[in-house]
Amino acid sequence: MSLSIPPPPQAPGPAPSLLQPPRRPGLGTVGKPILLLANHFQVQVPKMDVYHYDVDIKPEKRPRRVNREVVDTMVRHFNIFGDRQPGYDGKRNMYTANPLPIGRDRVDLEVTLPGEGKDQTFKVALQWVSVVSLQLLLETLSGRLKEVPEDSVQALDVITRHLPSMRYTPVGRSFFSP
Repeated sequence: MSLSIPPPPQAPGPAPSLLQPPRRPGLGTVGKPILLLANHFQVQVPKMDVYHYDVDIKPEKRPRRVNREVVDTMVRHFNIFGDRQPGYDGKRNMYTANPLPIGRDRVDLEVTLPGEGKDQTFKVALQWVSVVSLQLLLETLSGRLKEVPEDSVQALDVITRHLPSMRYTPVGRSFFSP
């Protein structure tokens, strides 16, 4: 007699994010109209690609603030960036509007930050990850594409948060002045 045990069921992978805008056939005919103020702004998303790079900073386990200083210093001192101003999330993701002249190769750089009494040296590795289309985001918003391109949303989020993160103290999704 043989006993056959079926393999355990595999957990389904993450479901794609589908854009399901609410249906508003009559634009609301019941209820009381109210004045609503929202904290948002209109964004003009360019029809372009951005270039995603992985950033690995050693030593690890540094605050995002320090990582941002390291990347800012790197951008100012290494000519591979030219006049590019990348968006950086303070961890491992960096986006540029034009590709860096490194191809798909990993590039190792050394960055020194002046410290109190002793300079700090960091080893930074940059590696190309992918090309991210912002055009796909526009197609989703116009209804031509049903799945939300998460990589495009992440790229736009990192790019729009980069400059405020350099000037203000980010806490969660908010920014505070010192």
